[in-house]
Amino acid sequence: MPTDRPDALPAARRPHRLAGGQPGLLAPGATTDPYRLRLYRLLRTDYPLGYDPGLGAWLLSRYADVALALTDPRFTGYPHDGAPRGRAPVPLGLCRGSLVCVPPAVPHRTAEPAVERTAYVLARRIAGRDRADLVADFCRWLPAGAAAAAAGLSYPDLSTLPRGAPHRRTGGGARDCAGATALREHALASFLANMLDDPDLLAAATAGEGAATLLGRAWAETLRRDPPVQIVLRRTRTEVAVSGGTLPADAPVACLIGAAGRDPARFGAPDRFDPLRTDADPLLIGPAGCPAALLGRLEAEHGLRALLTAMPGIRWADGFRPRAGGLLTRGPRTLLVRPS
Repeated sequence: MPTDRPDALPAARRPHRLAGGQPGLLAPGATTDPYRLRLYRLLRTDYPLGYDPGLGAWLLSRYADVALALTDPRFTGYPHDGAPRGRAPVPLGLCRGSLVCVPPAVPHRTAEPAVERTAYVLARRIAGRDRADLVADFCRWLPAGAAAAAAGLSYPDLSTLPRGAPHRRTGGGARDCAGATALREHALASFLANMLDDPDLLAAATAGEGAATLLGRAWAETLRRDPPVQIVLRRTRTEVAVSGGTLPADAPVACLIGAAGRDPARFGAPDRFDPLRTDADPLLIGPAGCPAALLGRLEAEHGLRALLTAMPGIRWADGFRPRAGGLLTRGPRTLLVRPS
């Protein structure tokens, strides 16, 4: 029976060690799957505080330490002092941390109809195919349509959106936050992968009383278990005591969101996708009023409903299993499905 001990992995998959034995965050293979390498687990258990010269920052991997760095006024944004500090919005989850990013910037009633319409247009395009890739054919286009809606187009014409539109920024402030859609693509792909992996959960989340609440919980659970942003940079303003020692003043700090979200000291069965968990925590989701966070949730909820309406028999393509990739940002690169 396989064991969870790191030395049970094949030699080629063991994390590269730095001086003193600490595993390197940028080790070969880590950008593919730091979870498979047990990299985050090793850091949490054996090296809760260590300096990674490849990243040029001190690493925090335990939930308690990451939560401290995200909320305590002794930490500020990195690299600039003007970035949010304390309980002000932190660039986390889908939020880019703009100081002018405020809730009224993308009115819910303006964005939602356009998101819903875009989702159904995309789903109907896929429905007649024998096989489709939801990442390329759905996840990349839905945030583009939502970004156009946030820019003031109530019903964006998808045929006029260039292929590069999903990654293009729309300007400054809140529009820039809503227009930078690459992170929302990753989050939407992870959400769809988690939902399609569980037919019972899928049925419960799209029909009957409480479906909308369950969808919201499933979206929040995706951001905990499979965050699109794995690392958030902060900086100490003074010395700060954390697990394993003391951070020096004026030091760059890498908060490993991907490790903190699966810390067994904070979350029961942390690797399991469980929207009904009783220990859910909004901290790792990011500011609720951020336009990007608002659009991300709308895209997830309406996107899934649209796919199931157009393709009630949707399932994974034969032999396909979703796999995420990336270290700084992370999400599935492909989601191959049979629409019917």
